[in-house]
Amino acid sequence: MIPFFLVYENRKPKAREIVTIAMMSAIVVFFNMISYMMTPFQPGTALVIITGIAFGPEAGFLTGALARLILNVFMQQGPWTPWQMFCMGIIGFLAGVLFRKGLLRRARGSLCTFGAFCAIVIYGGIMNPASVLMWAGAETLTWKTLLTYYVTGFPVDCVHAAATVFFLWIAAEPMLEKLDRIKEKYGLLL
Repeated sequence: MIPFFLVYENRKPKAREIVTIAMMSAIVVFFNMISYMMTPFQPGTALVIITGIAFGPEAGFLTGALARLILNVFMQQGPWTPWQMFCMGIIGFLAGVLFRKGLLRRARGSLCTFGAFCAIVIYGGIMNPASVLMWAGAETLTWKTLLTYYVTGFPVDCVHAAATVFFLWIAAEPMLEKLDRIKEKYGLLL
């Protein structure tokens, strides 16, 4: 059985598919870098969700993971980089899978609810315990320590969720329309 993230490689993607993923990763990096300088209110998660919906789970995973790696080259690498890459990749992957199965619709309400869930439960749910492991060590991993990290991380997760909801609300529909045209024009089967 092949791990889900290696399916894309076994498919032998065409150059136009790779370029599309690179383009979406560059867009995520560009907008997050602009936002990073001004505010923690960043559109990256929303753009990864949009990519997963438009181009499928594999493209969503690759875009999320690659964008997070490149962002951390500019912002700062550390032991959190693989964790963040995994979180953003999983968010893009889930968006693609749930959309293909009909459980996630392109309607604003559905996308915004999913975006808030991803920011708080998936990203925060993974990064908060990861913070315990990175900073305090596995020997201090207790329910009390975990709860402390979840409680102190919750406001940051809420800002992340608010940004994701805001950017999905204003950008999802126009971006998905443009990405649909790109898929049709270049015959992308992502």
